Amino acid sequence: MSVDLTAAADFLAAAGRVLDRRRFELLFGGGAEPGPVLAAVDGYRNADGGYGWGLEPDLRSGTSQPGGALHAFEVFADVAPATTGRARELCDWLGSATLPDGGLPFALPVPDPAASAPFWTGADPARSSLQITAVVAAVAHRVAGTDPAVAASPWLARATEHCLTAIGGLHPGTHAMELAFAAQFLDAAAPVRPEAADLVDHLRPFVPADGLLHVAGGAEDEYMRPLDFAPLPGGPVRSLFAPAVVEAELDRLAAGQRADGGWAVDFASYSPAATLEWRGHRTVQALVLLRANGRL
Repeated sequence: MSVDLTAAADFLAAAGRVLDRRRFELLFGGGAEPGPVLAAVDGYRNADGGYGWGLEPDLRSGTSQPGGALHAFEVFADVAPATTGRARELCDWLGSATLPDGGLPFALPVPDPAASAPFWTGADPARSSLQITAVVAAVAHRVAGTDPAVAASPWLARATEHCLTAIGGLHPGTHAMELAFAAQFLDAAAPVRPEAADLVDHLRPFVPADGLLHVAGGAEDEYMRPLDFAPLPGGPVRSLFAPAVVEAELDRLAAGQRADGGWAVDFASYSPAATLEWRGHRTVQALVLLRANGRL
């Protein structure tokens, strides 16, 4: 199944954020420098070191949020092996947002809720969320692989301990997104915390062989899929799926390029801007995964 990079670039020109166009330029444009994509993500940064302003497309608030941190770390992973002091500053901000048990709240208070999804605006800022802590820490661990300042972050150490403990206590009936992001965390943390690989067997009974888990509260056809659990090759979570299952999912992902050159998402957005922005983000992420898995 072939992927048309020219069509993807055309789609991003028509409908993508500057951030996603700059990510594409860096990753697939040939010879681009990290400066422009770092400048693009800086537009979402606050003086406290965190990120908001719709960097998480369904959270339009200007306030710094864990969801914004996730997408900032995605950019910092893109520029590797180059590093930026912004990553260490983000770790420091996350440390300030961390609750006493080492976890992050799903969202901090949102004083400007216009056009934001209710699951963000209604989150309890005093309760730790494994879902958000795990996925933010997962991408931070990938950044830490080439950035010593992130690897040494006290926040990342606390978040890692929180996730390892919480994942060990997961049970049947865990929400599909929480389970998928816990799995992503185990894959990312395993190189530096061997016990993370051991916890994969704890998740095994909760994940069906085909890797399809319906997202409770989401769209009727919204599922977590094998690549949501183990997006990158080489980690212990891939052992949850037969190789043929993973290959079929990669075929499906490659075939998901639409006639306009972009990829679509299978969930509802909460503003006209988010509808377009999610497609741009999804397009870049699809290409990142296909390349990482040897399909580009």
